Order: sequence, then structure tokens, then C-alpha cells
Amino acid sequence: MVDFEKLGLFYLGKRYDEQAGTVTAEPLLYDSRDLMTHALCVGMTGSGKTGLCLNLVEEAAIDGVPVIAIDPKGDLANLLLTFPGLSAGEFAPWIDQDEARRAGRTPEAHAAAEAQRWREGLAQWGQDGARIERLRNSADFRVYTPGSSAGEPVSILSSFGAPPASHRNDTELLAELAGNTATSVLTLAGAEAAPRSREHTLMTTLLTAAWRGGRNLALEDLMHEIQSPPTQKVGVVDLESFYPEKDRFDLAMKLNALLAAPGFAPWLEGTPLDMSTLLYTADGRPRVAIFSLAHLGDAERMFFVSLLMNQIVAWMRRLTGTTSLRAIVYMDEIMGYFPPVANPPSKAPLLTILKQGRAFGVGAVLATQNPVDLDYKGLGNTGTWFLGRLQTDRDKQRVLDGLESAAPGGIDRAEADRLLSSLDKRVFLLHNVHESGPVLFQTRWTMSYLRGPLSREQIRSLRVQDSGFKVQGSHVQSSAIQGLTSGDAASAAALSTDGRSATATPRRSLDSEVGPKAGTSRPVVPPGIQQYFVPLESSGGGVQYRPVILGGAQVGFSDSKLGVSEHRDVLYAAPVTDGALAVDWAVANELGLGAADLEAEPRAGGTFREIPPAALLPKNYPKWEKAFKRFVGQSEQIELLSERELKMTSHVGESERDFRIRVNDALREARDEAIDALRKKHGTKQARLADQLRRAEAAVDRESSQASQAKLQTWVSMGATVFGALFGRKVTSTGNLGRATTAARGMGRSMKEAEDIQRATGHLEVVRQRQKDLEGELERETQAIIDRFGTERQFETTTLSPRRGQVAVQFVALGWLPEREDLA
Repeated sequence: MVDFEKLGLFYLGKRYDEQAGTVTAEPLLYDSRDLMTHALCVGMTGSGKTGLCLNLVEEAAIDGVPVIAIDPKGDLANLLLTFPGLSAGEFAPWIDQDEARRAGRTPEAHAAAEAQRWREGLAQWGQDGARIERLRNSADFRVYTPGSSAGEPVSILSSFGAPPASHRNDTELLAELAGNTATSVLTLAGAEAAPRSREHTLMTTLLTAAWRGGRNLALEDLMHEIQSPPTQKVGVVDLESFYPEKDRFDLAMKLNALLAAPGFAPWLEGTPLDMSTLLYTADGRPRVAIFSLAHLGDAERMFFVSLLMNQIVAWMRRLTGTTSLRAIVYMDEIMGYFPPVANPPSKAPLLTILKQGRAFGVGAVLATQNPVDLDYKGLGNTGTWFLGRLQTDRDKQRVLDGLESAAPGGIDRAEADRLLSSLDKRVFLLHNVHESGPVLFQTRWTMSYLRGPLSREQIRSLRVQDSGFKVQGSHVQSSAIQGLTSGDAASAAALSTDGRSATATPRRSLDSEVGPKAGTSRPVVPPGIQQYFVPLESSGGGVQYRPVILGGAQVGFSDSKLGVSEHRDVLYAAPVTDGALAVDWAVANELGLGAADLEAEPRAGGTFREIPPAALLPKNYPKWEKAFKRFVGQSEQIELLSERELKMTSHVGESERDFRIRVNDALREARDEAIDALRKKHGTKQARLADQLRRAEAAVDRESSQASQAKLQTWVSMGATVFGALFGRKVTSTGNLGRATTAARGMGRSMKEAEDIQRATGHLEVVRQRQKDLEGELERETQAIIDRFGTERQFETTTLSPRRGQVAVQFVALGWLPEREDLA
């Protein structure tokens, strides 16, 4: 078995002996952190390029690294075709029927043959079904199909949302995101999309102004703002002079035609382009998100790729720096998206990822079979080049030009040219700036079944149903508000949470068992009683208001050890009844709103239910305020998660999923640091023992050679002595005595040389044992790193309550809760 399961190393294949034309036993292990300086994979059709890139994705998934995979051709959905049982039944639904007919096999026989072929192929590379099972358990694999419901549909609405508040003051980033988005939309609409064109300038200006103010712009909003912009100037030029109303109307109509197209509706449904959701599951597991684009036209592909790349850039810039690989962005065919001369909307965000991704642990893997259509100057930040068989000599020379300009210190062009000219299928020349020189290797067998491009029907059959993964609309209603009124959906549809989600669990309906009757006009309230109206989100239909008691407070939490200093506003609504305990805060519900969200006046035409008598007595409100303060102090809490070994604590409001993702990133960084330290520690010892072994082996060879020479001389001397005696010379003669004496001394030397060989051999065995002991020590310490950083962490929970003096009641007042009259 090949020893390839190493921490932080990707098993891509085995080294290739060019002279023998065979694969060696030495595995090609690629350091995952080398991908932080990005990779380019070039090879003609049939070179094994896609298989190599799928190997990278498989290894990343096993290592817990999430992947965004962009698939223009439909090949990458093969990553979901993993069959741990390696049985004919698992392969049967996915075999190529035409291929079976050409082979003269029945579908069943062909499935059995494919299963057998995959078992044997994996076994040749030291893999089996258990490793496939490990791959499947390591990450969640999803196929997304923008503009189609074949796979997971994708909503582009979030792509027009304002960046986080922390990004709105970054003028350069805001302009870059707005400009790239404008280019993408204009390209899809068939309008002039060149930067500095009036169409592009106006749309960029509108997007930038909206985002700077924290406003989201959907496409229909953008269309209206083009017709009636919120500004009368573009730069220093009057709007009408820069872009007359009639021309703006024509542009708006192009966007309207886009929105009205029957095929555009699927673009607005499904999973939002939120990187956190796409890269990790609800429980924090890494995800391989495959965006299959084969069903789209060229303009639609460019539109989506550009939007996706912009979202990646925005997400990336919100991250903290890291020294470990955090995520991979892989594009299977880069041709047309990164050309040497033109500037399509995809090029700018791709350049940003290539230039800045390393600082945030984001590695790009770009693949192409058309090396002539690449901007090699833009690839100057690419540290790894996987070069396979190429179609023409022109392709080869273009690749060598790019490699020569990108490689620090240049390359041996003649040698690289020679190697590229003799590559077999699945054999690649690896040039890695982090290694001492180029390497030839053959790619390993993929664990995924390489079925080839999948149709939309086949992708639909692969679609994974996950009830825990829900897509929210642009207005999310909190569960607390959904339970506030009389048990129906009326008020849930009416109340706005202003985009925030409530943390409290609904206790019971605010409507009493015998609710007050509805009136028609606004009740008269005695002086001294404050009134507030909960806002109504929907604009249609009549409104009926229900009386409640509202309590607003500011709550503080602090803990210097945990680094917590948090203040938040809370707003509760409690039912008011005619009973002995008119207001019971224990059954109040948190609204998920702030005091600033409340309104001073009701909606025109609204009707009101009667107010219970207790709520009309001003003297009751101070008592309710004291009870509310106690209630808030006892019920408001912050729960923080902590990981003991790394001494990490979750942020306030951070979900367990997000904290787990952050902990896993920190574990990977700590693991990589431990590996580096282990390599450094053992590297010196290994080098010293290797030198000792070389010298010990040389000593054995030297002593053996000397012993052989001494033995030969001894036998020659003895032969001369015997020869003299046999042919009549006197034994006592001086010559014979001398030869006999020499022979005797030679025998003594031979015995001494034998002893020297024994000593040298013993020393060699000692050195070899030391090497074996060091390997054992290395294996034990590596296993200790696996045990320490490779297991899923259990978190401890710390609960913080507000301390004395940290609850400041803002008001306790009469509140009016709205619901649509037709649902009341």
C-alpha cells in the first residue's frame, strides 16, 4: 500500500520515470498551502486534466477545505458519483448506454465491467471503497444550476444587496463591486457595458449611492432608478445633458425585457449567493458547491460567473488573514473569462482573487485546454503549473512563454520543452515555485466515477434534499413574531423585523382566551400613558390593532476574561387582560425590533380592539415597569461557546455553525504549524542519519573491498608456496620460507579484515535502526497531531446575564399590534 495519508498533503498521483516510461512507487504529495499561491492546469482534451483537478477537489474535501467549483461544461457533477460499495448496482444508473452497445454488452454486463474497472483502478493506486466513504463523509456535495431547477436553483437577488457596513467606507472596494456588477447586468441585457460608457457610469453611480446608504437594489429597483435617478448630476455634469430621459428609458426597457423574459424567473429563486451558506452546511461542515452552467448561453454564463466572482471577492475581504488554506475557487474552463487583451466582467474579480487571495487563505485553481487564450501577465501570481499534453506546438510555446515570465529566476526552457513534447496521457509536468525543481508525475485514479457531462435530467436525479437548508426571502419573519397574535398567520405577515431575527422562543399567543371586542375608531387614552404602534410591513388591505403592553430596555453584558462588552436594545410585548394579574411579563414575547422601529401614529383607516380597563390606569405603568426590569434582568442572557484547547470563545450573536467554522480554520492553522515544527525538528535528524548511513554503507563497501584484496593476495602467496614445494624446491629455502611467511601474514590480515567488515556492518545496522526508530517517532508524533487537531471539538457553554445596573428600562407603554383586517 502507498503511504499517502499525510496531514495537509494532497495525494495527486505517483512520480513518473521518463526514461523507463513507468510510474515509480513514490507518491506525489502536494502541500495544500501551496494552493494559496494558486494553480493553473493546462492540457488538451484527453490529457487527464479534468481528472487531475477532480483529484485536487477530492483531496481538499477529505482535508476539510470547502470548494467553489465553476463548471461550464457539465463534467464536475461527476464528483457526486461516488460509490463506496463499488458494486455494479451503484454504477448501473450512470453508465453510458451507447458505450455499452459499442462494447457489445448488455447494460447490466457493462455496469459490472465498469465496477470491476474502477475497483482495479483504485487498487493500483492504493485506494478502496473505505476511502470513498471517507470522502463522502468529509464534505457535503451540491450541484447548483443558476437559471434552472434541475439542481439547486440559485437566486441572484442577494448579489445586488449592499455590502456589510464595514465595507461601505472602502471607496475602492465599493466602486469595484458596483462597476463589476454593472458590467455583468449590462452585458446580460445586451446594452453597452464598456467601463466609462454612459450606461455603465450611470448604473455604477446608482449602485454605489444605494450601497453607501445601506440600501439593497433589486433589478426592478435599478430599472426605476434609471428612469428617475435620486440625483440630478453625474459627476459635475447635469443628468439630462449626460444621459437624456428618452435614452434612459430605452435602457430601462432593456432591463424590463430581461425581467419579463419567461426564462428569467428561475434566476430569482433558490439559494442566495451567500458565500458562507455555499461553503458550509448548517452544522458547519465544509461543502463542495458545484455551479453547473452547461445549460446557459454565453452571455448568461458570463453574467453569472462575474456575479459569483464579485461575491467571492466581497466575502474574502471580510475575512481575517491566515497562513492556511481556507477555501478553493476552481474553474474548469477559463477560456473567454481571462483573455490576454479584452476585459470581460469576469476578469477584474478574478485578478483580485489572484492578487489578494493568498492573504485570506483563498486559492484559485484555473484549468483550460486553450492556453493561447490566457492572460499570462495576470497569472504572474500563480505558483503552481500543472502542464499536460498539448494540442499544437504553438500551444506549447505559449505555455512556455507564460511559465518563463511567471517563474522566479526563469526556467530551463529547452528541458521543459523536451519534457512537454513527450508526455503520455495522465502524465503532467509539475512546476511549483515552492519546490526545488519540476517534477513529472502520473495522476492517481479518481474516486469519483468519470461518467462525462451530465444532462439536466441526470443532475435532477442527483439533487440532494436537505430539510435543514431553507432559503429565506428578502423579508424574514422571526419565529417569535409568528406566534404573537391569535394563532393564525395574520400578524406574522404584517409585522416587520427589519431584517433581524429574534432570539426569544414564543411563549404563548398574545390574544387572551376571551379577547376584547373590535371597535371602529381609535380609543381615547388618559394623559400620561405613552402609546406606540408596531409597524406593518404589508401595504394592502385594512388594518386592525390589538392592545398590548410594550416594554423597551437597553441591556448590557460584560466579561473582561471573555472579552465581552455588549449592549443591545430589546422590545417585548405582553398581553393585557381583565384578570387579577393584568400583565404577566413571563408570557411576553420579544418582537425582534428596536424602539426606533416603533411608530407614533397608526395607519390611516385602521380599526382598534377595546382596551382592557387595567391598561387605562396610569398608576399601573410604574408597577409594570419595575416588574419588566426584573423580568429582563432574569430572562435576558447571552450564551457563548468556548473551545478550551485553542482558548477561543464565540462572538456575541455568532451561531454554533459559524463558531465551528472559525474553530476548524484555527485548528487547520495550528495543525499546519505543528506539521512545520515536526518537519523542522525531524528534518535535521533525518539529514544527519542519512549522512551517517551513507558513510556507514561506504565503510562496509570499503572494508569488503579490502578484505577481498587481502584474501586474493593470501591465496596467491599460498599457491606460490605449494607450487614451489611440488616442483622440488626445498621447503627450507629462503624463497619458500618467505612465501610461506607472507601467506601466513595474509591469512592474519584476512581475519582482521573480516573483523573490520563485521564492525562496519554492525555500525551500519545501528544507523539503520536509528533511522527506523526515528521513523517510528515521526509516525507517533504525526498521529498525536492527528489526534489533537483532527477530531471534531465539543464546545463548552458559558451563560452571561446582565449584572446589576446593566438593565436600563426605556419605557413601558401601551402598544398596538397590527394585523390585516381580512385575516383577523
